[in-house]
Amino acid sequence: MDLQPLALPATDGDWLPWTDARVEQGVAAAEAGLADLRAAAPGDPVALTRWNDVEIALSQVLSLVSLLGAVHPDGAVREAAEAHDLATRRLATDVYLDAEVHARLAALDAKALDPPAQRVLADALRAFRRAGVDRDDATRARVRELDRRAQELGQAFSRAIRDDRRTTRVPAASLAGLPEDWLAAHPSDADGTVEVSTDYPDTLPVLTHARDAEARRAVARTMHDVAWPENDAVLAELLTTRRERATLLGHADWPSYDAELKMIGEGDRIPEFVDRVAEAADGPGRRDLADLLEVARAAGEDVVDFSSWRHHLETLRRERFDVDTQEVRRYLDAGKVRAGLLEVTGRLFGLRYEPVDAPTWHPEVTSHDVHLEDGTLLGRVHLDLHPRPHKYHHAAQFSLVPGVRDRLLPEGVLVCNFSRGLMELDHVVTLFHEFGHLLHHVLAGRHDWVRFSGVATEWDFVEAPSQLLEEWAWDAGVLASFATDEHGTPIPAELVGRMRAAQELGTAFLARTQTAYAAVSYAFHQECPPDLTARLRELMARYSLVELVPDTHFHTGFGHLEGYTSAYYTYLWSKVIAKDLFSAFDADDLFAPEVARRYRDTVLAAGGSRDAADLVEDFLGRPYDDRAFSAWLDHRGEEHP
Repeated sequence: MDLQPLALPATDGDWLPWTDARVEQGVAAAEAGLADLRAAAPGDPVALTRWNDVEIALSQVLSLVSLLGAVHPDGAVREAAEAHDLATRRLATDVYLDAEVHARLAALDAKALDPPAQRVLADALRAFRRAGVDRDDATRARVRELDRRAQELGQAFSRAIRDDRRTTRVPAASLAGLPEDWLAAHPSDADGTVEVSTDYPDTLPVLTHARDAEARRAVARTMHDVAWPENDAVLAELLTTRRERATLLGHADWPSYDAELKMIGEGDRIPEFVDRVAEAADGPGRRDLADLLEVARAAGEDVVDFSSWRHHLETLRRERFDVDTQEVRRYLDAGKVRAGLLEVTGRLFGLRYEPVDAPTWHPEVTSHDVHLEDGTLLGRVHLDLHPRPHKYHHAAQFSLVPGVRDRLLPEGVLVCNFSRGLMELDHVVTLFHEFGHLLHHVLAGRHDWVRFSGVATEWDFVEAPSQLLEEWAWDAGVLASFATDEHGTPIPAELVGRMRAAQELGTAFLARTQTAYAAVSYAFHQECPPDLTARLRELMARYSLVELVPDTHFHTGFGHLEGYTSAYYTYLWSKVIAKDLFSAFDADDLFAPEVARRYRDTVLAAGGSRDAADLVEDFLGRPYDDRAFSAWLDHRGEEHP
């Protein structure tokens, strides 16, 4: 069947009525599917097909409004999208509490279904149970109330972060060390000060390159106070709302409820895993810290905190490996990087990207149709890579359309905040990472059941394919294919070798920071502490080797607490798997087609059709283990030439 991408509005004024109409159509389709499902005779397998129709309709609506609420430049469209998002999620809550719908699905004979349908049915019945459909009327009513409040609070938490674009004014003289292009884009005012916003391309270069400690501290203080104080109360209520819902349904706490759907399985395994990684990273991490403290003291500073660690690590890498990120930046023009990313992933996975001139929500967004080598159209991707007011602040992949075989062509969106000129290497790595999610969404977009579509695996696996793709951003041959200076000279392999050695400096130190974030994510949800700031400081002091900037409130801008809830540990969990997946590739020939295509078809294209552990075992030929991760964690840059 010849599927077509979604036709987006061609003019700005059309977006609001178009969005309203799309949502109305989707909700009507979901309600029609529910009516057909209820009308099915008990035991009729058509009930599961109708359930798929309902999920497809709801997924289309939620994908669209989630994206528009995060990226659309028109405030009226964002507000409408947020209102539609809440209304549609309330409808979904009502569906999963609908005893009649549940009864039709529960009456099906699973043994009479094929394996994919059996998996869909088991997943649906579990979702209904987790929603409380089998509870008494009072409990179901309270669950419905809690779900709606959690949705409102989660949206408010994310909105406050998105909209709170703060600025810091620092003396122009305090910005010595910043790249010339950054300084040119930030002229000083008549009073001799420069405005630095909380956008990543503004803030991170200051924290990395500015030699003036006070300027870095001022910028970091602003960065770590985003959405303070409003999000403190919002988060506190969100945590207690989630806990009440979990305990009402018979779980010990929210992490126990949430972990049921994860590879980890049980909530109390989260702190065990976090502590195990923290212990493994402790020795090498403290060696890193000692090196950073030595650099800090040489600069007249006596602490390594969130305002200074990037700068001191940059200094250490420059001194030890003669790597200056400003030298590296001149090879990383944003346009060339974007083109190189497409060339690299196309070659690796047997894909062809065709640029398309199609309407989107902003002129800077670029779009490409994705084809297999045989010409088969797989889907469309949109790249929204640069900051603007009221846009989602971080880097993430959003779904625009879920893929379903012969029904919907998958479309995904990268939403990032990178420089329009020269990029930091860390941002190039992040771009590769997020593109890994985008590929997963498109390649897994040809299942009959929308439940399997795209990034539909267990949540503590979803980062593994993206973390794997980061490896290509560190390869000298890969970088040389697109990283060229203004004269077209490729980045030297010898420089890349030093960059890799420098990058590995601090691996364990930064892993300890990740364990701190994971501990905050878990403990906040498990404990619902009365003073979030105080508990944040306790947890960071225990796990992180980096000190918080005094009088800041990192948690109010920690957006993952909304989406990942208690499961931020998944970044580390997925890293274990990603390192093991990479061990199957030939480091001397990263484009070897046999292994790359096998990974594409076995892991990525499978989506959520099988458990992640089984997909990984099929690809590796064995269950995954942590040997590669442990070796990486304890690796020291000195071992590189």
